[in-house]
Amino acid sequence: MSDAAAPAPSAPADPAAQAKGSVEDLFVAFLIIGATSFGGGAVAYLRSTLVAKHKWLDDKSFLELFSISQSLPGLNTTNMAILAGDRLCGWTGALASVVGVILPGAIFMTIAGVLYSMHHDRPIVDAALKGVAAGATGLIFATFFQLAGKTMRGWWDLLFLAAAVFLVNRLHISVLYVLIGLSIVATIIYRPRTPAHEASAQ
Repeated sequence: MSDAAAPAPSAPADPAAQAKGSVEDLFVAFLIIGATSFGGGAVAYLRSTLVAKHKWLDDKSFLELFSISQSLPGLNTTNMAILAGDRLCGWTGALASVVGVILPGAIFMTIAGVLYSMHHDRPIVDAALKGVAAGATGLIFATFFQLAGKTMRGWWDLLFLAAAVFLVNRLHISVLYVLIGLSIVATIIYRPRTPAHEASAQ
């Protein structure tokens, strides 16, 4: 049998393409995030799903998208759904992600609003809400330590962190202005530099 008749070997699967997920995968993933991210700890659920579980993003990409979502009007979770969905599957991924993340909250909050108006004066309800708020704070701290250990690499990063906390919490400067200012400073500090021997050769 001639070589021409032999079937062509199939190309190996692209790992990067497998890591992108489908539009349906994004919808289900963000539907679960929207249904389970209780108490304000959304950043922990987002990282757990997008980075740890599905590996659609790495920590660096996650932080980049989260920084952008912080700088834009609207809820961080909704902004992240749009940005991550668009990066992974284009506009259809963005649409599927944002519908998925909003749908559970719309349903649950409608029910919760009715129930809360009926039972908000009960002490057990107030105690439960305090516990959920404390748990959400713990999730945010845990995610901070996970991300900081992988992305912070020197004194400048620590200074940027301290500056952001001071400017936002103490001076009450808008997060948008703080991020823009720090990004300008970081660009100056971390910009690629021409080695001295190359500069002298020129």
